[in-house]
This record gives sequence, C-alpha cells and structure tokens, in this order.
Amino acid sequence: PFQLRLSGCGTFGGNKPHSLFVGVEESADLRRLQAIHERICQVLGLPPDGRKFAPHVTLARLKDARRGRVEAWAESHGSFRAAPFDADRFVLFSSFLASEGAIYTPEREYALKG
Repeated sequence: PFQLRLSGCGTFGGNKPHSLFVGVEESADLRRLQAIHERICQVLGLPPDGRKFAPHVTLARLKDARRGRVEAWAESHGSFRAAPFDADRFVLFSSFLASEGAIYTPEREYALKG
C-alpha cells in the first residue's frame, strides 16, 4: 500500500479536447507498480503501450467541446489539490467505447500488501 494525491486539472486531445481530468501527483510507488504490470503484459506477449504513462482520474468525456471553454475551466481549477489517500488495492477494468460513451466493467480486484 502507498499514498496518492489528486492534483491539478487538464485535458486530453490537444486542439480537439475529448477528456477532462484531474491529475495524480508523481509517485515512485505508482510508477513502480505500472512498470511491473507493463513487464508482465509484455511477458504474456502483449505489445507495449505506446502512450506515455499519465496517471489521472477522468472527470468527463467531451464531444464537440469548445477548446477555449474547456481550457478555461481546467485552468481555473488547476490549483486543485486533494488530501492524500491510501491506495491499498487496484481494480482491473475492461472498457468498451459505445456510441453513448465508455462502458467500464470491473474484472478483478487486487489487494496491495505491505
């Protein structure tokens, strides 16, 4: 188990923002956990994820959002910083992107043991 803290807001999608998120502050423990799982996936024959690891919590998925309004909202909430919380487990989700939005299904929960 280790502590995490949510901090700051941002968008994914560049000129056409498609997601609004709150970030996760840098955590060596979280990076280590991600690296372990990336190696496990590669050992199982899965290709490496080509995206940079960007831990975050998605607040909203956007469709046809105006970039200026979204960026202004993210900037006005950029100083957000939550109290730290204990991460003592993680949940593996599958996701399916449907026309009405993403459908997330919890597949398995894993306890983090000290």
